[in-house]
Amino acid sequence: MKKLLTAIAITGLLAFSGSANAQTKIGYIKIDDVVSLFPDVDKIDSILQQYQVDTLNPEYASLVQRYQWDDSLYRDSTKTPKAVRDEIAKKLPGYIYQIQNWQQISNQAMEAKQNELLAPLYRKAYDAIKLVAKEKGYTHVMSKEAFLVAPDGDDMLAAVAAKLKLKLPPANPAPGAK
Repeated sequence: MKKLLTAIAITGLLAFSGSANAQTKIGYIKIDDVVSLFPDVDKIDSILQQYQVDTLNPEYASLVQRYQWDDSLYRDSTKTPKAVRDEIAKKLPGYIYQIQNWQQISNQAMEAKQNELLAPLYRKAYDAIKLVAKEKGYTHVMSKEAFLVAPDGDDMLAAVAAKLKLKLPPANPAPGAK
């Protein structure tokens, strides 16, 4: 009798889990692929290049110029009072640190500017993904990178691009395909 009750319980659990799985529909998408389809992305690239030229490069040049000026004052002990030299001595290590680490500082500034400019596009893409998921009955949407194998039917890129009225680039044929 115990074996019969155990078998019934296991069968019931399997049936319940099977019905729970039937209600789950998982889609996937790479949000960066959606954002790259926006025509504004090219404009953002040029804005970032201009930001580099107009803001970051002059900032670096100014930093080097201030360092050279203060360093020359510090080294000229005959014309610079000791109190001023002591104050400059406190500032010089900061200049040296910034100059030596300028590439990292510049990269962080560029990344922050890029994030600021791309935020509205990511918001639009995310909203469209949510709409498509609701319309197509997806209960879960995951990042495409999370899957090693996934069916093409659950790739939401085409549906989201259509929702945003974005043109998909032509598909590249597989290597060796004719």
